[in-house]
Amino acid sequence: MALGLLASARWNVKPRSKVVESEALELKRRVGENLELLRRQRGLSLERLAARAGVSRAMLGQIEAGESAPTIAVLWKIARGLGVRFADLLGDEPEQAVVILPRSASKALRSQDGQFESRALFPFDRERRAELYELRLKVGCVERAEPHAEGTYENLVVQQGCLRLTVGDRAPVDLFAGDAAYFRADVPHAYANPGEAETVAYLVMTYASPRL
Repeated sequence: MALGLLASARWNVKPRSKVVESEALELKRRVGENLELLRRQRGLSLERLAARAGVSRAMLGQIEAGESAPTIAVLWKIARGLGVRFADLLGDEPEQAVVILPRSASKALRSQDGQFESRALFPFDRERRAELYELRLKVGCVERAEPHAEGTYENLVVQQGCLRLTVGDRAPVDLFAGDAAYFRADVPHAYANPGEAETVAYLVMTYASPRL
């Protein structure tokens, strides 16, 4: 009997690859719906948004239709073109007094090559001025970020490994476990892992004002 129950339980568990695939499809759907809603609220055509964001009209149309999964860099460009926060393109969480965020329910974005992962550690409340992310960089990863909205700051702390931070035209700085950095993020910046093990860091992004 116990063996029968165990076998049944095994058959009911989704393989990890299926879970990841399901999450990716849900994220594509949500981003597409939010993009179309935010664009229409601002009275922007696909052509006008393409010009403002530096993303092709075809790509925007594919994202809205849920046919394309945008990279992190593309999402940042779109958010800037719309004048909204990065999280506004991802969120559909209702406002609550206390929100518990299980790891299994968190929203993670990965770079196209899988080297960089950014996991949101906050509810997608569209009135927030600050957002908390967990960053994971595999060995050799280099993640370049476009300038965020004017007045945006980032405050990060390295939890594991080494993180090489480059801000604007300043010389790169290597940060190790326990080291922190605070900098303007409305200029080009980049994170890299020059070490021999995965880098884990936590980042707080603060906006000059809440975005609608």
